[in-house]
Amino acid sequence: MSAPNHLNQKVTAIQATLKVYKIDGWLLYNFRQTNIFATKILELPQHLTQMRRYFYFIPADGTPQKLVHGIEQYNLDHLPGEKTVYVSWQSLQDGVKKILRGKKSVAMEYSPNNSIPYVSKVDAGTIEFVRSFGVNVVSSADIVQYFEARWTDQQRIDQFEVSNVLRKTVDVAFGFIGDKLRAKQKVTEYDVQQRMVQYFKENNLVFGDAPNCSVNGNAANPHYEPTNEIFSEIKKGDCILIDLWAKGSKPGAVYSDITWVAFAGETIPPKYQKVFEIVKGARDAAVEYLKKEFSAGRKPRGCDVDDVTRKYISAEGYAENFIHRTGHNIGEEVHGNGANIDNLETHDQREIIPETCFSIEPGIYLPGEFGVRLEIDVFITKDKQIVIPGQPIQQEIVRINC
Repeated sequence: MSAPNHLNQKVTAIQATLKVYKIDGWLLYNFRQTNIFATKILELPQHLTQMRRYFYFIPADGTPQKLVHGIEQYNLDHLPGEKTVYVSWQSLQDGVKKILRGKKSVAMEYSPNNSIPYVSKVDAGTIEFVRSFGVNVVSSADIVQYFEARWTDQQRIDQFEVSNVLRKTVDVAFGFIGDKLRAKQKVTEYDVQQRMVQYFKENNLVFGDAPNCSVNGNAANPHYEPTNEIFSEIKKGDCILIDLWAKGSKPGAVYSDITWVAFAGETIPPKYQKVFEIVKGARDAAVEYLKKEFSAGRKPRGCDVDDVTRKYISAEGYAENFIHRTGHNIGEEVHGNGANIDNLETHDQREIIPETCFSIEPGIYLPGEFGVRLEIDVFITKDKQIVIPGQPIQQEIVRINC
């Protein structure tokens, strides 16, 4: 069985990437689908029974090697390369020794000290097993992004269209609140959430969890979500945060994810205005940093960008109120598998690479009062330009006339 041409091209691209990073090969290992990266990159058909360990080794030079169990020996036949079949644990050991012979370093889905847990998909025992053959195991954290997190041109086009719909949803949601308040009708967080859901459906968008609307102290809880049983009423004089995410209803669609804030009334409280300006400044500082780094030919990492926003907010005295990472990778899942903008929850040293997208969403949360988060999506083009879909982004607090 010959491999499809696109898989041959993928292997060739992986080999070129391995040479750039000076790694002898990439050892993709999986057991009962615990390694999502191996499953997706190797494009294993979903109907296959996968109960035994397999290895697929892509050397920087030469022919890929497959190591599969006897009762699942055909599972990797769609991939290019030579096949070795094992049955016993001893023959598994011999097979790994054979495919790694002469190699000094291999990449695996492993993160030293588990600093990037999203990448740690290979258990410690297997890492020890591979190292027992005198091979240095390095993290695939950077190279895996090239074959898992990058968007196609069509995904980029589709996401930009979705971003425009989400930007319109912001106006719909705040307009809905204003209409209800001016009519002296009761309106709740849950009502606003459901209005956004309705608008998504009208525009053929899909999502996992429903979007969020939170008011006053609820907005100080970054993961608060109203339900039909748990919600607060929105009244004149309230601070409001909406967080919305969705994607197109087609295979391969990727998410858009944004957050806006508003005030129900004309006179914005000075403290709310102050916090808004700080969060906006931190957001914009991150974007400017990315532009500067890419223009200078450097390779910014997720942790570096997080440091920029955190330093900005800390200088204003709100370090203890910024309690989450600056952003996350975005893909077919709203939290994707590329570099996160994080040096708080994890030490994400992955490079930010072209053709990937991530959120920038610094926030300040004051329990019992309010929270401000301003989230935008940032896409890095092939030539390392910064693009922010869903324009215009928020520059001032939305005043809801009521």
